[in-house]
Amino acid sequence: MRLLRGRLALLLPLVALPLAAACPCGDPDLCRPIQGAREFEVFVFDVGGGTWRFYNWTHITTVATFGAYDPELMCYAHARGARVVLKGDVPVEKMLEPAARELWITQQVELAKKQYMDGINIDIEQAVNRLSPEYDALTNLVKETTDAFHRAIPGSQVTFDVAWSPACIDQRCYNYIGLANACDFVFVMSYDEQSQNWGECIARPNAPYNKTVSGYEDYINMGIHPKKLVMGVPWYGYDYTCLNLSKDHICSIKPVPFHGAPCSDAAGRQVPYKIIMDQVTSSISGSQWDEEQEAPYYEYKDALGHFHQVWYDDPWSISLKAAYAQQRGLRGIGMWNGDCLNYSRTAVAEQQTEAMWQALIP
Repeated sequence: MRLLRGRLALLLPLVALPLAAACPCGDPDLCRPIQGAREFEVFVFDVGGGTWRFYNWTHITTVATFGAYDPELMCYAHARGARVVLKGDVPVEKMLEPAARELWITQQVELAKKQYMDGINIDIEQAVNRLSPEYDALTNLVKETTDAFHRAIPGSQVTFDVAWSPACIDQRCYNYIGLANACDFVFVMSYDEQSQNWGECIARPNAPYNKTVSGYEDYINMGIHPKKLVMGVPWYGYDYTCLNLSKDHICSIKPVPFHGAPCSDAAGRQVPYKIIMDQVTSSISGSQWDEEQEAPYYEYKDALGHFHQVWYDDPWSISLKAAYAQQRGLRGIGMWNGDCLNYSRTAVAEQQTEAMWQALIP
């Protein structure tokens, strides 16, 4: 894959703000918030464990910390011009009153300042009805959070995670235009796209290309600017136990209803890419490619004699989506999550891991 040269603009200098004496970095300047913006966002979710040391930091612009606070990560990211942001999660029904929102927002801002963070990624994935009071409360929460962070931490970034499509996925009937306008950009979680399956109960791709792209077209057609959208891709797949596996690779799965749909990906289990890469070489099928879905899969037989089908994303399927993100003018790309790869440093693992990082930049 060819890297686009000149794609990333340099960040502006770090802003000069008074610093507390407790800066954990060897260089106190690294505790100052990042200023400016890159031309193309590469948004990474880190769930803890220290594997961030082995990330490919060439293009990373933002790290959302979903694990325990790691001051060393903050210092390391700032030294490379990347933002580090908090995870924000709160039940929307507790945010109906302005005073409750103000208190929560104040707590998040103070935590970000204490930890020298650059903003917050709000990850609220609960069901919301358009006619419920939560509908407006959620939009107000995001706008008020953005305003408060921008005032308190100049250059800070506030983002919100949305489903792969605006079509009330998993009953998340949000004010998507309002949310996109209320924050710096939204991170579109283009995965778990089989959470509501209204057709046959069979194994399907986690994030098929055409379905993924249709979600972005729906967001854009409803009036959201492409530069407000960051594409999320999965670094994990789903392992389904087949009730029956046909010769033409149709894997029937157990019906597991979800939000009214008769089938869902809850019939399977999530598997990180590092496990998939270990397993696919010893599978009974080897890696297969579905031309219609533009996604890879493989099949194996477990110790009890049950057949399994595993759908996942690899560098090729991700590069197709990354190319779309570039061509459509999206704000950037990112993944859930950065810790799904094999960072053991063996020759094979390094090759597989680097290919996944490079796939993000077409």
